[in-house]
Parts: sequence; structure tokens; C-alpha cells
Amino acid sequence: MEKEFLELVELQALIKDELESAFPGRIRVKAEISALQARSNGHCYLELSQSEGGRVVAKARAVCWRNIWAQISACFAQVTGSALKEGMTVLAEVSASYSELYGFTLVINDIDPEFTLGERELKRQMTLKRLESEGLLDMQKGLALPSLPYRIAVISAPDAAGYRDFCRHIESNEYGFVYATELYPAAVQGDQAPQSVADALAAVEASGIAYDCVMLMRGGGSKLDLACFDEYVMAAAIARCPFPVITGIGHDQDHHIADMAACLYVKTPTALADWLIDLYAAEDEAIAYYSTRLRLAFQNKVNAMAAKVDMMESRILAADPRNILKRGYTLTLDASGKVARSARVFNSGDEIRLLFPDGEVEARVK
Repeated sequence: MEKEFLELVELQALIKDELESAFPGRIRVKAEISALQARSNGHCYLELSQSEGGRVVAKARAVCWRNIWAQISACFAQVTGSALKEGMTVLAEVSASYSELYGFTLVINDIDPEFTLGERELKRQMTLKRLESEGLLDMQKGLALPSLPYRIAVISAPDAAGYRDFCRHIESNEYGFVYATELYPAAVQGDQAPQSVADALAAVEASGIAYDCVMLMRGGGSKLDLACFDEYVMAAAIARCPFPVITGIGHDQDHHIADMAACLYVKTPTALADWLIDLYAAEDEAIAYYSTRLRLAFQNKVNAMAAKVDMMESRILAADPRNILKRGYTLTLDASGKVARSARVFNSGDEIRLLFPDGEVEARVK
């Protein structure tokens, strides 16, 4: 008698045969890593998924065996500078496998690190185009930076090495300059970072404090670690900030969309501190220069006036009758004591006085 049903194991065997017949070799699959767990035995178990419009439309269990996982993970980290982790979009070379006990599984044989980098770059270009079309990319460029920023809002992770470097550099500057900085904590790595930074910028604006500028900083990291600074949410929040935003993100060679949206960008958090200190040092130098010029100009003016006084004093002394008498002259006074300016004023018998530098003599006119 023919059975009118299939045993479960028979159904599973048929599915296995059909699946392995349909996909006998390796397949290249694009998917997002939605879960990843590297076990102590060296095997790695993953969940791959695909989303459309914010909704998950497909999921599959995947496994990468120990010997393959060691090679894949090392290669991926070397090329991208980051470990494989949840949230990444990857291009994986897989084999379809079906087990009567465990069901459908994708066995990962390879992952292309260049594809993941390429996906990031494609997304980056799309973000740039969107910001440009919305007029956000140059919005910060219209804000004027104060010549000497003093009251500064800082956005960073409190325990970030870059933030600590910035603080140490500012506090130990050789000139003794002091700045009023206020930290607004934010995540600066991972999927939460764009919204976290946007929230911190909103908090700065809501504080009611008239900050001279906002500094967004994060130290170096891998390309994928810093990918959050290429996200639209963060760049748009920077562009819309009413205060000038200055960024110092990553290494010397890094340049992110957040940098492009900012009013000004420098290479690193330490460079941010240097930029601030150099502004004050230049102003300090200018003040010293003009102070010296003012002092010299004032001294020259005083010297010129002193020389003029000396000259006038010399003229006055030269015109003093007593000094004239010292040169061999005498002064003749009439009987009333008036200076005689002509011999014709005297008559015979008039009494006169002759003044010399060292005394006077009375005489009579013959």
C-alpha cells in the first residue's frame, strides 16, 4: 500500500537534494551582518539579512568554520582597518547547505573586504549629493568665526583619547592662556554616533549660551570606525548649527563629510588645540608689537619735545642781559634806573650807573 504522506526526514532529504542540486557550487551573496558570534572553539556563527524601506525582508543563518574564519577575519581587518561586525554590508562567497536537523544554512567560504569599502564610498557620494542638493554643504561657511574664540562647546566622548589629548594640550599651553570649554558628551563611533552627535548639537543650541564656536573631535581609527562621520544625520546637524563648528577627526590623511559640512576643519584633536593656542599667541604677539611701537613713538615724541625745550632754554639764556654782560658788555642806567639806549639822552653832569657782571659803578657825564 502506497503511503499518502512523507516522513519528516524524507521531506527534509528531498529539500536537501533539491537545494544542493539547484546550487551545487559557491554563490556570491550581498547581505548585512545582523548578528555575529565568534565562539571559543574558533567557529563563527552569523545571521545575514536584507532590509528594504527599513523592513527586514530576508534572513538566513550562516556559519564560517574555524580554519576559514581565521583567514577571512585577518584579511578583512588588514584591508579595512576594522574587524567584521554587526551592521556591515558584505559580499560573501557561500555554499548552500541543508541539514535534516538544523535546516538551511549558508556556509561562508570568503568575504570580499574591498566590496565593503566600496559600499561605504558609494553611500558617501550619495550623502554628499543629498547635502549639496539641500543647500547644506556650504551653510556653515557663511558663519563668521570670532577672532579669539573663548567660550567653546566641545562634543566628544568623555573617555576618548583624542578628547584627553585636546584637554592636556590646552591646559598645559606655554603661554598660560585659559579658555572656557564645556563638554557635551556624545558617542563618536558606531551606528549610534550620528544621532548622538546630532543630539549633542541640539543640546548646545538649547543651552541658551552664546558659544563662540563648537568643536567636534575624535582621535584616529580605522576607515570603518570613522565611517559614522560620513553619515547624513550628523552632517546635516552640523550644517544647521547656529554656531561655527570646527572639526578635528581622525588622522592627518582622513577627510570626512562632517569636515566638509563644518565651518572649518583641522586634522586631529591636538591640531584643534594648536589652532586655538596659535590664534591667541598671534594676537599676543601683535599686542606686544604694537605696544613696542607705541612706546617707541611716545618716547620719540617726548625726546623731540625735550630737544625743543632745550633749544628754547638756550635761546632764553642767550638773550639774558646778565649773560650778555659776561661777554664784555656793560649796561648803562640813567638817574631813574632806566636803561639808556642812546648817548643822546644824557646831558653833561647827569649821574649814571654802569652795570657789570660782577657789580655796578656810579659815574657822572662830562
